[in-house]
Amino acid sequence: MVAGMTSVVVVGNPKPASRTLDAATKVASRIGGQPPDVVIDLVELGPGLLGWGDEAVGRAVAQVQQASWVVVACPTYKSTYTGLLKLFLDQFAAGCLEGVIAFPLMLGGSWAHALAPEVFLKPVLVEIGASCPVKGLYLIDSDYESPEGLDEWIESARRFI
Repeated sequence: MVAGMTSVVVVGNPKPASRTLDAATKVASRIGGQPPDVVIDLVELGPGLLGWGDEAVGRAVAQVQQASWVVVACPTYKSTYTGLLKLFLDQFAAGCLEGVIAFPLMLGGSWAHALAPEVFLKPVLVEIGASCPVKGLYLIDSDYESPEGLDEWIESARRFI
């Protein structure tokens, strides 16, 4: 990782300490060559996400805005990202992540939803200003640590940090 770059992981799984959190942290560590600087497990922000002006939510938003790059991870719920992640992403104004590189990551139970990161998560990240230079990553939640193609995806992502 380049000196001075800040990496952040944001996880929108309603279960604390989830497989999604583990997968996102491992992916970010592989991209940057070290553990991420900041890990935000959104479930810990609780009801503060339901309104505006919560101090902890404000800190989390600021950490993402100040990041050089971010892994935004979520399980696949009803073919898309969770409401928990949506509540957090709604805290960002359009364009406010300009200059932040984002890597969308989603986990799911089958390959039937493999396009979810590209079709659902990536567009909202771009809308709030993030640059998503590589295809969104989809991993099967029961085998997310070493699936086929992960090494190639990591190498592709590394070129942009």
